[in-house]
Amino acid sequence: MTVIAFPEVHRRVPVAMGACLFSFAGLWIAQRAADVSMIDLMVYRAEGETVRAGGDLYALRATEAQLPTTYPPFAALLFTPLTLPDLAALRTLATAGNLALVVVFVGFALRIAGHARVETVWWVAAAAVWCEPVWTTLRYGQVNLLLAALVLWDLSRRPGHRWAGVGIGLAAAVKLTPALFAVFLLATGVVARFRHRSGGPWLRHARGAALTFAGATLLAAAVLPYDSWRFWTRMVFAAGRVGHPEDTANQALRGVLARLLHTPQPGVWWLAPAAVTGALGLSVAVTAELRGRRGSAMAACAVTALLVCPVSWSHHWVWCVPMVLVTAAARRRAVAVGMALVFCSYALWWVPHGPGRLELRQNGVELTLSGLYVGAGLLFLALTGAETLRPSRTSRNA
Repeated sequence: MTVIAFPEVHRRVPVAMGACLFSFAGLWIAQRAADVSMIDLMVYRAEGETVRAGGDLYALRATEAQLPTTYPPFAALLFTPLTLPDLAALRTLATAGNLALVVVFVGFALRIAGHARVETVWWVAAAAVWCEPVWTTLRYGQVNLLLAALVLWDLSRRPGHRWAGVGIGLAAAVKLTPALFAVFLLATGVVARFRHRSGGPWLRHARGAALTFAGATLLAAAVLPYDSWRFWTRMVFAAGRVGHPEDTANQALRGVLARLLHTPQPGVWWLAPAAVTGALGLSVAVTAELRGRRGSAMAACAVTALLVCPVSWSHHWVWCVPMVLVTAAARRRAVAVGMALVFCSYALWWVPHGPGRLELRQNGVELTLSGLYVGAGLLFLALTGAETLRPSRTSRNA
């Protein structure tokens, strides 16, 4: 009797896939047991209904929480299909879609970080769904994973690819924060030319993102002229529509400073560090990119965008997944484990929060816990900057 011995790799992949599906099933059961609201998904559906009815998009107040529309009009156009299934089917489809996007997102992140083993994608995805940003994205029915996957798909294209820039442009047309990736590509191309190198690939990539963004925005303007005028002349500047800056879920520099200063209006105390962080973060990203370290560059750009944005809710930090993967790939495993623990601890919810603006009265320990994501992001930028700005072996041996 002949026994066929399958190669070890053929055994590892099914085991990893099974573990991932088991983890996903556990999360699905846990979220159903918790009766999650998927409140943002309900807002998206209301936006789609408003578009179909020809209503005033930015006068909309959806759900019992009376949440406003905050995304550009192009997003509302994309949300119109959400009005077709009933609510139960929509919740199921959104959860299944987001779980599939976790795998896609992790796969692109690992590819950019230089790790191509298939079984690793499944193992990382199995763990990633339990970190607070990903869990909360699924809980709210958010679009964070879709936008992040679009950006990573775009950055994983080879230089000169005809679709380069499309993913970033579409993501920025739905939500403005990913536009910093186009700025990063433009800055990289300009610096490369200044150093007498060919900046063409980065400049063409940035141009593709800009043209895609412009095309999507003009399409929305043609379909929704009144809403587009209101958004780009008024709503885009109304950061207060998004929520209270001191909310513990706001894991941006502005949120930390609002809590630290015990004021809902940190003013110039936020603008100055945000400007400095933005400049330094982009410098780190550009330097890493020019040294051929796209994984570090991608994560540095994402973290910079989250830090300088007026409001970065905890679920926006799904970028913690590539951040941890890039840190581990740089052989800083202890730091990577520490960062993973931060994002899996749910510590920002251990502090007083909710009605009554309790965040304005936090003590030292509570301020530390409610600023952990920002601290992890700043640490990542510092470590990445120290690594990328260090003279290369070639220059040291010259």
